[in-house]
Amino acid sequence: MDIQPIAVALKFAFLAILFLYLFWIARSARKDLFVARSSSGHDRTIGASPGGNREAWLVVEEGGGLAPGTRFDLFGGATLGRSSDAEISFSDGYASGIHARVHPRGERFFVEDMSSTNGTLLNGAPVFGETELADGSRIRIGDTTFRFETGGRGS
Repeated sequence: MDIQPIAVALKFAFLAILFLYLFWIARSARKDLFVARSSSGHDRTIGASPGGNREAWLVVEEGGGLAPGTRFDLFGGATLGRSSDAEISFSDGYASGIHARVHPRGERFFVEDMSSTNGTLLNGAPVFGETELADGSRIRIGDTTFRFETGGRGS
């Protein structure tokens, strides 16, 4: 019995499986890039919402390997998480890579959990979907707490 046709068939089957595996990896990477771009724009600073005239910050209260009192400008919004791709990156074992995002809509700001494993708390309550932020609201991700602050722009 000649085994050469079987060997050729197995080689083609191996190449097909390898191609499908590489296609799956490329598709997953593309999906992750799309999610990151849709939440953060084309650069590390999300563009300001048209007509918005509020300044906002997240101030570190505790955790995440960040110094308490550190302020992060939310000009247009920001993503929070453990990944270096997050605009506000911190080290917390309970945080996902891109855990949550804070973004403006008109004059208001919202926090949204990005399908994280351990969830996001706003003033002690779980965040489901987009939840509006008020001045002084506390966002807790794992052992890290941020305080949301706003202020009007000087003319």
